[in-house]
Amino acid sequence: MIKGLVSIIMPAYNCASFIGESIESIQAQTYVRWELLIVDDCSTDNTEETAAKYMEIDPRIKYRRLETNSGAAAARNASMELAKGEYIAFCDSDDLWMPDKLERQLEFMKKTGHNFTCTAYEQINENGRSLKKIIRPKKRCDYNRMLLDCPVGNSTVMYNVENMGKFKVPNIRKRNDDALWLTMLKKEKYIWGMDEVLMRYRIRQNSISSNKLKVIKYHWILYRDIEHLSILRSIFHIGCWCFIKILRLK
Repeated sequence: MIKGLVSIIMPAYNCASFIGESIESIQAQTYVRWELLIVDDCSTDNTEETAAKYMEIDPRIKYRRLETNSGAAAARNASMELAKGEYIAFCDSDDLWMPDKLERQLEFMKKTGHNFTCTAYEQINENGRSLKKIIRPKKRCDYNRMLLDCPVGNSTVMYNVENMGKFKVPNIRKRNDDALWLTMLKKEKYIWGMDEVLMRYRIRQNSISSNKLKVIKYHWILYRDIEHLSILRSIFHIGCWCFIKILRLK
């Protein structure tokens, strides 16, 4: 484990149109002690070639391709195994970081002593244009609150590996980021939120996260098969999730 180093986990699949911009937002960070671990889940587009262009000029960027298409959970687990940093941060291959994201978040964590944190973020469309919508995190969120609507932007999360250790992402093909936060909250009581917009979240047409009906199916799997909640409690939490998301759209 290398003190002060931030290992950035980036699963990738058929994201050649966006990954270059995501990498550049990481390269633009004011905090420069980072390594970017890109694990490609057998993309069929030019994701590998695009990543290679950046690797040639920046040794902090590392790329690995999985042998078989296995889902984002497997890609995240492979990145976790490679991570050497004192901290681990997460960035999806189509999201963008503000230039001071790492610096501001690390300052917050060191000042407060919090091990597990997230930030506010802005929604953008496929072309990178703002949708004029800011999602703000809870000041603190525990396991039971996370179950309600998973109020955490994946690409905003960072945690202290030295104090919390590494985790295995639960084997669920979708919503595995939510499953990971729930796993981590069984060890660390809270994830703490920063009320600063430090990430831009890209909403893509036909994506799983943009299709609320499909997401309900994966939340059911998360609650029943991964978290082993009762049928009644799983129904309750899906109802809460739907209600909160509907209110958020207004």
